[in-house]
Amino acid sequence: MSSGSYVLVLHTHLPWVIHHGKSPHGVDWLNEAVAECYIPLLNVFNELLSEGILPKVSLDISPVLCEQLEHPDFPKIFENYCISKIELAKEDEKNFTSWGYHPHHIYLTRFWQKWYSNRLEDFNIKYSKSIVKAFKSLQDIGAIEVFTCAATHGYLPLLGDDRSVECQIKLAVENYKKHFGREPNGIWLPECAYRPSYIWKTFIPVNPYHQERLRPGLEQILSRYGIKYFITDQNLLERSQPIGRFIGSNRENLKQLTDIEATQFDFNPLRLVNVASSEKIEYGTSVVFTRHQMMSMQVWSGEIGYPAEADYLDFHKRHLDSGLRYWRVTDRKADMLYKTLYYPEWTPHKIDLQSNHYIHHIENTLNWYYNQTGIKGTLCTPFDCELFGHWWFEGPEFVRAIIRGLNASPWVKLATCSEEIFRVEPDLVVRLPEGSWGVNNNHDVWSNPETYWTWEAIYNDEKRFADILHLSRERSNDTLLNRILNQALRELLLVQASDWQFLIYTKSAKDYAEQRFFFHHSDFNRLLDFAEKILTNLEISNEDLNFLMDCEKRDSLFSELEIKWWNFNPF
Repeated sequence: MSSGSYVLVLHTHLPWVIHHGKSPHGVDWLNEAVAECYIPLLNVFNELLSEGILPKVSLDISPVLCEQLEHPDFPKIFENYCISKIELAKEDEKNFTSWGYHPHHIYLTRFWQKWYSNRLEDFNIKYSKSIVKAFKSLQDIGAIEVFTCAATHGYLPLLGDDRSVECQIKLAVENYKKHFGREPNGIWLPECAYRPSYIWKTFIPVNPYHQERLRPGLEQILSRYGIKYFITDQNLLERSQPIGRFIGSNRENLKQLTDIEATQFDFNPLRLVNVASSEKIEYGTSVVFTRHQMMSMQVWSGEIGYPAEADYLDFHKRHLDSGLRYWRVTDRKADMLYKTLYYPEWTPHKIDLQSNHYIHHIENTLNWYYNQTGIKGTLCTPFDCELFGHWWFEGPEFVRAIIRGLNASPWVKLATCSEEIFRVEPDLVVRLPEGSWGVNNNHDVWSNPETYWTWEAIYNDEKRFADILHLSRERSNDTLLNRILNQALRELLLVQASDWQFLIYTKSAKDYAEQRFFFHHSDFNRLLDFAEKILTNLEISNEDLNFLMDCEKRDSLFSELEIKWWNFNPF
C-alpha cells in the first residue's frame, strides 16, 4: 500500500568557536546547540528505539563540528555552562521571590534548574561526554544515517582553486572515517551550493583565478571520493536540464532523451534523480535529494510555520540578568513588552495537532503523486538541525511525533538517504544549474558588495599557498616547514568557512564574523612569512615559534590533515 518515502535530513554544523570567544558570540553557540538541540534529539531517537521504532533520520555532522564536540576541552566547557545556567536560574528564583513575582514566573526558574541539570546528566552519564559517539552508536545499529559535509563548510562553488575544493572534500572523508569508522555515503554541500562543470572565472578580478578556465562539476569531484549523494533546492531541480537515462545496472551507459521525452520530463521534487554536468557521465555523477519547498516551509517558516504557534517558548525575549527565557511567543508580531509567560504543559497538545497535520500532508502529497504517476515518490525535507530545540524549543518533540506517526502510516515509509537510493535505483540524469538554497537561489548571500573583500582575501591566500607549496616541493623532509605549512592550511580552511559571509550578510554577528575572518587570514599569512624565512635560509625566532604554538593550540583541529591533500599540481 506504500505510496512513497519520507526522508528527514538534518544539517548539523557550527563554525570553529572553541578558543574564540564565549558570549554572546563564541563557544556558547556550541553549548546552546548541545544542550538545546543535540542532546534532546539523541534522547528522542533513543527513546523511540526503546519503543521498537527506528528513527530513520539522515543527518550530516560537519567535520569542523565533530572536531569541536570531540575536543578534550569541551566536556569541562559544557559542564561549566550548564552549572552557570543552573546558578543563574537559582538567582532568578531568589530575586523573583523577593520581588513578589507571579508564582508561575518562580516555577519557571525551577523548570530551568531541572532542565539544565538533566542535560548535564545526559551528557555525562547517558552519552559519556561524547555527542559524536552517541550518534555513531545509533548509526552502527541502523537507526539513523550520518553523512558528511565540506571540512570547514567552505562555499565550494566560489573557491578559486580546485585544490581547495579537493582538500575540503578529501578532509571531510578522512575526518568522517576517523569519527565514524566507515566511508561516508553522502555529503551536505555547504548552503546547498552547487556548480556544474563549465568555463569559469571569479566574479571579482583577482588573478590568476579571474582567467577563464574549465572547472569540474562538484559531482565529478564527489564521485572521485566515493560520495554517492547530496542535497539540493527545489528551484535548482526545476531549472535543470534533462540529459538521459542510465541503461543497465552498472550505470555506465546513458541513453539520451528524445525531444518529446525531454519536454515531458518530470521536474517534481518527489522524483529522485542523478546529476551530471553533461552526457559524459564517465567523469562522475551523484544522486540528488531535492528539498520539497512547500513541505519544508510549513516547518521552517517563522511567519507561517509551526514554530510561530503562540504557546511555544519565545526565542528572542530573555531575562536581562540571566539570559533565561520565561515567555511564550504570544503573538509573533507583538512587541517584547507584551509577551506572556510560558506554560510548558500547554505545548504537548499543540505538538499533537501540528504533527498530525504534517503527517496528513506528507501522506496526501505522496498519495497524490503515486495516483497520478504510478511512481512511489521521495519526499525530502532538509533543515538546519538547530531549528529543532534551539530556535524552536519544542522541535525535538515534534520530530518524535512525526517519526512515531509515520512509523504507523500505511502509505508512507520512513527512510534514510542511502536506503531510499537502494529502493528507487534512480536512472534519470539531469544537469543542475549553478545555485544554492539562499535568497534568489544564487550566491548573493555569500558574495555581495559587503563580502567581496573576503573573496579577494581568499583568492590571494589560495594563490600564495600554491606558490609556497611549489617552492617547498624539494623540502618535504623539513619537519618545521611541514609543521608551519600544516597549520597554515588549517587557517586557510578556516578562512574559507561560509559562515563568515553569512553572518556579515544577515548582520546577526557581523563584527564577530569580520573579526574572525581577519584573524584567520592574518594568522595564515604570518605563518607563510615563517615558511618563506625557512625557504630563504633565514632563522626562525623564538617569537615566531611561540606564535606557531599559539596557533596550534588555538586552532587545534584536524590532526589527520596532510599537506598533500591540497595537492601540488600547478595552476
